[in-house]
Amino acid sequence: MHKVIFDTDPGVDDAMALLFLHQHPDIDLVGITTIFGNASIETTTRNALFLKKAWQIPAPVAKGVGETIDPARAHAGWPVMIHGHDGLGNIGVPDTVDGEPDARPAHRFIIDTVRAHPGEVTLVAVGRMTNLARALAEDPGIVSLVKAVVIMGGAFDVAGNITPAAEANIHGDPEAADIVMGAAWPVIAIGLDVTMKTVMTRSALASIATASPRAKLLADISDFYIDFYAHIVDDGMVVHDSCACVYVVAPELFTTRTGAIRVVCGGIADGQTIQKADGRAFPPSPWDGLPSQTVCTDIDADAVMALITETLSRV
Repeated sequence: MHKVIFDTDPGVDDAMALLFLHQHPDIDLVGITTIFGNASIETTTRNALFLKKAWQIPAPVAKGVGETIDPARAHAGWPVMIHGHDGLGNIGVPDTVDGEPDARPAHRFIIDTVRAHPGEVTLVAVGRMTNLARALAEDPGIVSLVKAVVIMGGAFDVAGNITPAAEANIHGDPEAADIVMGAAWPVIAIGLDVTMKTVMTRSALASIATASPRAKLLADISDFYIDFYAHIVDDGMVVHDSCACVYVVAPELFTTRTGAIRVVCGGIADGQTIQKADGRAFPPSPWDGLPSQTVCTDIDADAVMALITETLSRV
């Protein structure tokens, strides 16, 4: 079993990833930590509690932070055109839901859980890296205790999706991402290089919803998101966050390379992720002395989508 803490900003594709983690038989979802991004921290935390109740997920929810590591960074507004005003496709999530988050803030929940299960916990982070950076700041010793950090973020050999240079999760808090990438724990970055190749069609999602009552809610949540993606894919949605979850149980479906990673913080390339591939020789640079991390460069998209479909269809 893979013990997983899911650091998330629900978020439509986050909801699909959460259901995947909950239903996959080889994953023990030990916690859900929330971060701002697809909506405010209040909204993403409410959405996590809403999905926890709707899908009867036993894992606790811990509320994260609502601002970047550098509080001077300007806030650009919430992407309501993608995820809706309620963050879950405008399905009408109640303003308040039953249940309360864990008493600990998200970064403290991460520290405590990792220390309670040394070498066993994988952090799957599919939003901004702020909670992880805060956990590192408070307890740097966890780097030797975390099994892996699998993130959905970055654009290494392709254009970004929020600017030509940057992917949205990294662009939302570049300083936090640079801290996480440069820490001495094993990071696997699942970026736009591979996620843009994975598409769940509306008809496929409808079929899944027929097989699994839980997926009916997911299909309803996803309609708005699929409409947004109409200018990119044909009647479907790119399943960014679920790709990171698939990596946990099926890394063989991904092609990777290794090397130190830096994140540009400031300027027109703010949030750009740049890897210095292992084996490449350069003059002295800011990549020197940093740990070698893993970047996914290709994906068996058909096999990944088949695994997602199978898992979401479980009753």
